[in-house]
Amino acid sequence: MFELKNAIRDYHWGSESQISDLLNLPAETSPQAEMWLGAHPGCPSRLADEDIALHDFIAHDPEQVLGATAAQRFGRLPYLFKVLSATQPLSIQTHPTLKQAQERFALENESGKPLDAADRNYRDDNHKPEMLYALTDFVALSGFRQPNQIINDLRVLAAQLPADKTGEIETIIGCLQEQDPLTATFEHVLTAGEPIAETVQAICGAIEDSAQLQANVHFAELVSINKIYPSDPGVLVALLLNLVFLEPGQAISLGAGNVHAYLRGLGIEVMANSDNVLRGGLTSKHIDVPELLDVTISQPSPAPILEPISLDTHDRLFKPEFEEFQLQVLDPQAAGLASALQLHGAAVVLCTSGEFLIKTQEGERSITRGQSLFVTAAELPATATLQGEGSGQLFAASAQID
Repeated sequence: MFELKNAIRDYHWGSESQISDLLNLPAETSPQAEMWLGAHPGCPSRLADEDIALHDFIAHDPEQVLGATAAQRFGRLPYLFKVLSATQPLSIQTHPTLKQAQERFALENESGKPLDAADRNYRDDNHKPEMLYALTDFVALSGFRQPNQIINDLRVLAAQLPADKTGEIETIIGCLQEQDPLTATFEHVLTAGEPIAETVQAICGAIEDSAQLQANVHFAELVSINKIYPSDPGVLVALLLNLVFLEPGQAISLGAGNVHAYLRGLGIEVMANSDNVLRGGLTSKHIDVPELLDVTISQPSPAPILEPISLDTHDRLFKPEFEEFQLQVLDPQAAGLASALQLHGAAVVLCTSGEFLIKTQEGERSITRGQSLFVTAAELPATATLQGEGSGQLFAASAQID
């Protein structure tokens, strides 16, 4: 077992100190958007005692560290673990399939475009399915709504506008009645330009002027987003998507092609080890609409709530439909409660409250609030036992294959 040192990324949408407050760490970075725990070369964790980057440590002996199956199947630590804190919306985005990422990363490499180029779409050759576990109330957009639901909302909004301000809404309703309605509508909203910007302002103004419209939480959310990204087409995209409210302890799972955006909240995010993001709005970063449309699955889908497997009264396991990762959550209320960690290959373990004793076949180590450990495959199996007084919370991420 190795204690990890992890960096906090200071993206503009982050909170002032939510991550350091959660983990009882010095607030050395602000804003605080994401703490990365893992071996992605863009921001790798480091082994605290050895002062070596985690991906370099793994490269010295992948089979011993990752486990033979994971090393052969993935060739790297297959997942990336993050603590995410958002006070403003993240971009409207989607992620490619593995095949798309491999082919298009290679094409961009062949073009000579630098990896850090602002207009680069693919930063690596991996897909990026992900899950998010809410630590606080968490709000997100995820997946397209049914076209008839969107049409009904647009007609309610249009009824509150002057007749000369409803033309673009009627155009969008027309798109939603085409043979491939969501593809047509998504493309139109992202590419129509000034008519969409004017419609966003008109709609949000009408909502602000009407207590009845504000009572609709989806409409009220449009106004909130528009205050941060005025006239952005992403505001209208938000009306096309499911608005998801997670309570602490709930999780969602997002596969390739799912259009989504996190709006606000604190959570634990686990994903395949990638940084490939295709954006469509609510951002100042590069937007490639044709590429985004090509990887997007333009079909209605319900909010992708991920139900856990209950292992014990204080122990749950979240297993999304991706072999790269799973997340075990321990929240025992009394000392002495032990759990077998359901780990497949190398694991990242983070303590957010209390103190736990982690035991493997090679030794034991205590972990307290704010500390994280990297557990190699060669050390497994492992257990975690709450120590001291009061409750505790521990997260353990690993692959789903040994």
